[in-house]
Amino acid sequence: MAEVKEFRNYEAPDVSAAVKEHYRKMRRNQTVAYVRDMHRKYLTFDKPLDLWEAMRYLNRLIDVSDPDLDLPNVQHLIQSAEAIRADGRPDWMQLTGLIHDLGKVMFLWGCDADGTSQDEQWGMVGDVFVVGCALPDSCVYPEFNATNPDMQDDRYNTTLGIYEPGCGIDNVDLAWGHDEYLYQVLKNHPTNTLPEEAMVMIRYHSFYPWHSGGAYTELLGEKDAEYLKIIKDFNQYDLYTKSQQVYDLEDVIDYYRPIAEKYLGTGPIYW
Repeated sequence: MAEVKEFRNYEAPDVSAAVKEHYRKMRRNQTVAYVRDMHRKYLTFDKPLDLWEAMRYLNRLIDVSDPDLDLPNVQHLIQSAEAIRADGRPDWMQLTGLIHDLGKVMFLWGCDADGTSQDEQWGMVGDVFVVGCALPDSCVYPEFNATNPDMQDDRYNTTLGIYEPGCGIDNVDLAWGHDEYLYQVLKNHPTNTLPEEAMVMIRYHSFYPWHSGGAYTELLGEKDAEYLKIIKDFNQYDLYTKSQQVYDLEDVIDYYRPIAEKYLGTGPIYW
């Protein structure tokens, strides 16, 4: 396994210009109005798609925001799941590792204008932040914070913005992306029995300005200290298992299929 310091170094000489440009666009375009539009547009739950078919589609997607890995995203999912499995963690957590980025399947019905396509991913991947309040310096490339139009709006540019003190992160709006998308899809899925811990891992694993940067203390509620423990536990498998090892999805399906059926049922998932 690579040293911790080798991951998420956005200032490293070999970080591509595309990574930085991705975050520039994300910071510029992810506003309160945009996020609300994306909720209306994408949370329709009217597109049935089999879990394994969705996994196979991620063979076609490389996450442009990731400075550490340039493999199709399905490889990261299998790497995470297999590391969790190797450590003997619970089966629900293994499944969570396997599916935690599956919201990126959004690119199938996304578009360039929304930042939800293969070519324009700023509305789909990358570290998320709270919209509706001031952007913290713990965001990747904080020099782009000032380009967000909401930072010129007095409703949104203060520490609390539109939120109440201690409201809790379950009650704020995050930048739109694959985390919130998959969380909402699974929340709507009638046969989903994944535990709350799994849903927390899925919803907040990209919320780095909070769970790694220590921001948003004024917004945190009673549950959030426990959420932080859950995310930091999951983070070791999400981040530090990245490697160039390549798996064949078909080779691991037989192991994960009964776990998926146990917690998600056998029917399609509605996206």
